[in-house]
Amino acid sequence: MITVDDTRVIGEARVLAGLDQGRLDLQRHLLTHGSLPVLTRDQYTKLCEAVGLRGRGGAAFPVALKLQDLPARGVEAVVVNGSESEPVSRKDRLLLAQSPHLVLDGAVGLAHALGAPHVLIAVHDARAAISIREALMERDDRLAIEVQETPGRFVAGEARAVLSVLEGGNAVPPGRRVLPTRKGYHRRPTFLSNVETFAQLAVLARLGSRGFSSTGLISEPGTQLLTIDGAVRRPGVIETPTGVPLDTVLQYAGAQAGPVLLGGYHGRWLSQTEGVTLQRPEVSAGIILALGSDTCPLGEITRVTQWLSSQSAGQCGPCVFGLAALVDDFARLTVGDPQGWHDAHRHLGLVPGRGACAHPDGTARFLTSALEVFDNDVQRHLAGRGCGRPVLGVLGGTR
Repeated sequence: MITVDDTRVIGEARVLAGLDQGRLDLQRHLLTHGSLPVLTRDQYTKLCEAVGLRGRGGAAFPVALKLQDLPARGVEAVVVNGSESEPVSRKDRLLLAQSPHLVLDGAVGLAHALGAPHVLIAVHDARAAISIREALMERDDRLAIEVQETPGRFVAGEARAVLSVLEGGNAVPPGRRVLPTRKGYHRRPTFLSNVETFAQLAVLARLGSRGFSSTGLISEPGTQLLTIDGAVRRPGVIETPTGVPLDTVLQYAGAQAGPVLLGGYHGRWLSQTEGVTLQRPEVSAGIILALGSDTCPLGEITRVTQWLSSQSAGQCGPCVFGLAALVDDFARLTVGDPQGWHDAHRHLGLVPGRGACAHPDGTARFLTSALEVFDNDVQRHLAGRGCGRPVLGVLGGTR
């Protein structure tokens, strides 16, 4: 469950404004943020271009380019992807549960600007779904707005998997890689992005490009939401200016010293955090996991890989067989089998670029960076000594 006690702010609160007093109903939302101005499609595009706004999901695609790729007429729907299916990520669920009107403002305002008759909100968290439905009862947006609950599986949050569910199909990404802006909901042009992107759009529409750019990086101003977890004293969701040093966030959350996983289970490992700033695309998923020094890195990595393998959509060999093989490779490596090390390197060279979606590629990226960062631990395990530490489940990943 996400509560206001899980939220913190470094600098100015924008997306999380007002949450120190609890969930924002419509009245408190308007008192906190003010009314949403009515903008045209061209105005939204120019605002997004002026501030370099990127999507706050995994791809970090420029929002202005996505808007420009839509046809002048015939946009079918605006889709809010709230299928935040990675276990450690909590920022989108927090927004839906605590500040639903800010998300709705972003989606509804853009739908009116695009002339889209439908707003579709995909969400797998039951509490978030209740919150967004309660918020809709307080509004009259003159649009067909539907809240669709989706499965909580990892790949169910992929954009094309979300569209499949909304159309009544299975929550798996199809093999074809067609942009939603061309063929989205019911094969019609669709604007689809994640929850935080719409909240940021609502903030941008109110502040304008100059106000929005008063904090953060020059190249991509504004704030960002980060989920921080693992070996930290104060886990939760933090709003920070873009470009904030990683060490600042780690210190603020009370993280133990040690390697950090940046970007979640499809992210990459860092052995050193000094000099690293948090900006897209490196922190696209908005997830920071501190490992600490009390747990076995290889055991943690194998545990998460086993969970990622279990989340396969079962559509292609690189995912079904490749990820299962990598689980076996790392399990053997952890107990000191040299052949596991050799097989892991071989399989990591075969998996990327061949799957029906990005799941095999992301898992391979996670494991490849792990072999680089934890080479000393690997060598100790291969020497038969192990690291002498238990597997504490610091990285989560099995709920």
